[in-house]
Amino acid sequence: MSEDLERRDSSGTPARTEPVQDPGLAPHQWRPTDVDPAQERRAERQVSGMFFAAALLFVVFCFSYFLIDEDQTFLNWSASNFALGATLGGGMLLIGVGIIQWAKKLMGDHEMVEMRHPAKSSDEDRAAVMADINAGIEESTFGRRPLIRNSLFLSVGALALPSVVLLRDLGPLPHGQDETVWKKGMRVVNDVSGLPMRPEEIEVGQLINAEPAVFFPAEGEEEAEYHGHELLAAKSKAAIIVVRMRPEDITPEQGKENWGIDGILCYSKICTHVGCPISLWEQQTHHLLCPCHQSTFDLADNGKVIFGPAHRPLPQLPLGVDSEGYIIAMSDFPDIVAPSYPELARDQKRLDGES
Repeated sequence: MSEDLERRDSSGTPARTEPVQDPGLAPHQWRPTDVDPAQERRAERQVSGMFFAAALLFVVFCFSYFLIDEDQTFLNWSASNFALGATLGGGMLLIGVGIIQWAKKLMGDHEMVEMRHPAKSSDEDRAAVMADINAGIEESTFGRRPLIRNSLFLSVGALALPSVVLLRDLGPLPHGQDETVWKKGMRVVNDVSGLPMRPEEIEVGQLINAEPAVFFPAEGEEEAEYHGHELLAAKSKAAIIVVRMRPEDITPEQGKENWGIDGILCYSKICTHVGCPISLWEQQTHHLLCPCHQSTFDLADNGKVIFGPAHRPLPQLPLGVDSEGYIIAMSDFPDIVAPSYPELARDQKRLDGES
């Protein structure tokens, strides 16, 4: 048994000893920036330069977002994606590298020893921790180096610019939802086959998912007018449902008495809550249910909301019949087709027009 383990206290009980002796601390190594003021100033300029460059890249990100066309390429890549990724990623990388260099070259550099203690800290330990935190703040020289502090604030603040710009892609802009491709005389066609509809082909209680005829090739043509991204964007606003009810079950608002054809009505398929597509149709009650948040609309009563979080009725499309007996739209949707958030934009536009 070793000499340490054989030691006893005054009562003769073996004393507790540490199995591993304290190795101590190696001599402190001073950094070049600790002993050379020129090196210190040089490191400060390097760190600040990274923060300023990061802020510049975030500004370039915003310009690239609006100025580079989505069809442009660079080295066979999308020029827009390349510019956005390079500027946003480069700016965030420069902030990270700058903070690391700041910590390694300029912040306080000394060894600390922390003694083991129970899980629950004593009041004295808590006070000591706060003292260490305050000492760390002081040793970071944050208050004494305004150039680094201000450039860091600038770069982090500029990081908010790409975030604000990218919010534009979370949904359609309000002013982009005021109109759809529907116009007077455009035929209503089945959304799968593209075939036009006659009133006598639709039975009472039936619901048909439909689209405007412009999304399908016209007779004698191979391609439709819309395709690709433009087609998807237009479809997201122009999708409709066509239903047929008994005329005596319908209660039209004033001015909408002639919007249907012998009980055939047409409504937007886009829920006015958050824009989900709707087609859950209850024939007996004439209710249309949104599968996302259970907003329920009464199609026999002008698309009125009778349950759920939606605040606006479903927009209704006025219908007519052309010279060949096919169902057509008599105009675009008089009301906005979109989730509820653009409603204020439409109201503001109307107010501006009245003024």
